Parts: sequence; C-alpha cells; structure tokens
Amino acid sequence: MAAKKNVVGGIKLDYTNMMSDAVGAKDGLTANQLKSGEKLAAGAFAAVSTQRKAGKLPFMDLPYTMDAAAIEKYASGARRKFENLVVLGIGGSALGMTALQTALNPAHYNLFDASKRRAPRLFVEDNVDPERIAAMLDLLDPKKTLFNVITKSGGTAETMSALMIARDMIVKKLGKSALKEHLVATTDIKQGNLRAIVDREGLSSFIVPDGVGGRFSVLTAVGLLPAAIVGIDIRGLLSGAAAMDKRCASGSIASNPALAGAALHFLMDTAKGKNIQVMMPYANALGGVADWFAQLWAESLGKKLSTDGRTVCAGQTPVKAIGATDQHSQLQLYMEGPADKTVTFMRVEKFRRTVKIPKVYADMPGLAYLAGRGMDELLNAEQKATELALAAARRPNCSIILPEINAGSVGQLLYMLEIQTAYAGALYGVNAFDQPGVESGKISTYALMGRPGYEKQRAEIEKAAKAMKRRVV
Repeated sequence: MAAKKNVVGGIKLDYTNMMSDAVGAKDGLTANQLKSGEKLAAGAFAAVSTQRKAGKLPFMDLPYTMDAAAIEKYASGARRKFENLVVLGIGGSALGMTALQTALNPAHYNLFDASKRRAPRLFVEDNVDPERIAAMLDLLDPKKTLFNVITKSGGTAETMSALMIARDMIVKKLGKSALKEHLVATTDIKQGNLRAIVDREGLSSFIVPDGVGGRFSVLTAVGLLPAAIVGIDIRGLLSGAAAMDKRCASGSIASNPALAGAALHFLMDTAKGKNIQVMMPYANALGGVADWFAQLWAESLGKKLSTDGRTVCAGQTPVKAIGATDQHSQLQLYMEGPADKTVTFMRVEKFRRTVKIPKVYADMPGLAYLAGRGMDELLNAEQKATELALAAARRPNCSIILPEINAGSVGQLLYMLEIQTAYAGALYGVNAFDQPGVESGKISTYALMGRPGYEKQRAEIEKAAKAMKRRVV
C-alpha cells in the first residue's frame, strides 16, 4: 500500500529556539558556547569517521551493502501466500519495524480489506505478557500466518520463548513439515541458538550483519524483511539513507544535520542542565519513530563508565510525546515545570492526505474560523503555536522538518538519528554501541528462570532477598 516514490528535497533541522537570542542566555546556547561546541563536534566527527574507515561501524554502510533483491524475492512470495505476518522480537528487533509500519503504511492498516491492503496484516509481538500472547493465539490461524523470529544472539528469553510457543502451535495444527513454510528467522550468520534451530529445522533465514547492534539494525533484514512483506518500499528507505549519508560527509554543524543535533543536545545537557529530550512529532505516523529513537538514544548514551574507565553516568533521557494530543496532557509540565528539558519537534510540510473541515455553524464565531480549513493546516498551526509558546517561556526547542512522509524521507530520518547518536557517544566519551546495564538484567532473568550455568547468580539473588527487609503497603 505504500507509495513507491522517493523524497523530494531533504530533511531540515531548525535550531533557532535552542539559542540564547530566542530563549535567553540562562537556557539557550550563546554564540561562544556554540563556537566551542563546533570544535568538540569536529572532534566527534573525526572519531566516528576513523571508526567507520576501520570497519568498526558497519551500520553506516548499510545503505550500500544490503541485498534488497534477496529480501524482495522472499517477500513477494510471502505476500501472496499469507494473510498474517507476526514479528517475534523485542527492543531493536521490534521497534524499528514498528516505526516503519506506522510511518509508511496507513493508520489502522490491519483493518483494511485484504484487496485494498494487498499485503499481510502485521502483528509485532514484543513482550511476554501472557494475556497478549494468548489473545494472539486465539486470533490467528497458523495456516494463514508467517512468523518472523528476530534475535541476533538467539538467546533472548522473550523472543525465544515466543518462538517455542509459535513452533508448538504450528506443529500441533499443521504438522512438523509446515515449520519450513511458516517460520523465517533473522539472526547471526553462524552462531547462537536460533542459528542452530535454523539448521536443525531447515528454516529460511536472513542475516543480522556482524557488528550491527539491535538498535542500529532497522536498515538490515531485521527491519527490511518484514517491511518488504507488508509492501513498504525498502529500496526507497536505503536510497534515503544514502542521501543522508552524503549530507553528513562534512565535519561542520553548519552542513551536517546529524552532527548539529548531537552537538546541540550534548551542549544543552552538559552546559545548560537539560538532561531530558522530549521528541514530539506532529504526525501520528511518526510516533513509532519517537519510540524507536527512545531506545536508540537511551541505550546508546546512558552509560556509567566512559571509554577511559571514569564514572560519568552520562546520557540524556528521551521522552515521547505526540502533537497535538500531548498538548493536553504533558505540555503544562514542559511550559512551567522544571527547566531540565529540550523539545524536539517533528513537523511534516506536506501530508499525504488531508480532510477539510466542513462549513457548518457559521453563526458561531468560535467555530466558524475553522470552516473550510484543512486538518493539516490545523495540526501544523498547533505545532507552531507550541513552539512559540515554549520559546516565550524560555524553554529551548528545535524542529526536524520533513518535506513529506515517504520511504525516502523516513530513510533519511532514521539514518540521521543513528549517526547523530554515534556522534553524541563520541561527545560524551562513552561507547554508544554496548549495553552493559541491559546485559545485567538478562543475567538475572536467566538465573531466576533456572538457566544452566547461572546457579551462582541465583543463589546470590536469593541470599540478598532473604537479607532485605521488605516494605510493602
């Protein structure tokens, strides 16, 4: 259902309201602070470029290295064969695909008639909530369903438990021989439990490239395979990402929007105490991007230790909001609460569709002014009004402006935010590509669930629990 066309024009970053002449010297960056930031940003650009040239950042080369043809070939057959696609994954194995689906297929996609949708319904099962999993099992006919299980390590408890449940359902209702048809895996090329299962069961599989972490994997088969199956233009995504890569070839924040975004938010955090970044798209279609960005920014930058071993507890906390909805729930806090936030708007200049407000109630001036206007006009007016109100309240904000939403512009946006995150990691002096805090939680889960090899950790957890005085109301 997605339009097969590339973006016309590029994404813009308007950071006028991050500067002191817009929001005051206490909360905004002065010209001298920005100039100092430019020098730091140039160093971060050089560091990231060196890592890329050394082959240490393969996610940056995905626009050129991904084999779209192989993905499209498999997807074409799956589209004709199945009514449902279920993605089994969590974190970066789910959020990227959700962002693509939300942005590039219509709202309420699953409710469209199959003849209009022309692709399977999509279900992204990214949690182990038993009621949700049970509801999925009640709803879907395995004969009409393809399960795409996604985990690079093959050891993710949430994803692998969901796979075990899906496999059991397929075998019981269709027979073991149906596994090859109804399961496709996206995982490591040679190791891990899922790779072993692929080999044992003879499943079709796609690769998560070496060195590409989950939160940077949306432009691999992790995101591109399910996207292609539901009719999204994956070549447009890669083309848009390549276009942004070319725009980010400069070490100057005046011409590199990803570098500018990294430097601005780093300075806002470290020089102005703005340690929370609210991402607020004024388009429901970009809400999934805000969710995806929350993981990207939080998991990459939220680090206890610097790369040289110092305790820094770095990171800027990402928060999602949706305009205009959250003007009526969160904006009061952003306007008058603690001055510890920046707001990043996402605005669309040309919507794919609009709806005109009918010319009724002409005798009511409080309503008549809306008559004949488009809902797109109203939404963008709401965004501009919120931007102006925040600036007047000395609350710094910036805007990412998309000319329109299509595969090319979304490819640009995702790639820009990924590179921005890499630059920000260099600015903070942290490793933006590991997640030791997440690994600690995984180890505790393995211990509590009785995984072999984690008996010592389980004993330690049980000992600590007995020694702890519980306080429960």
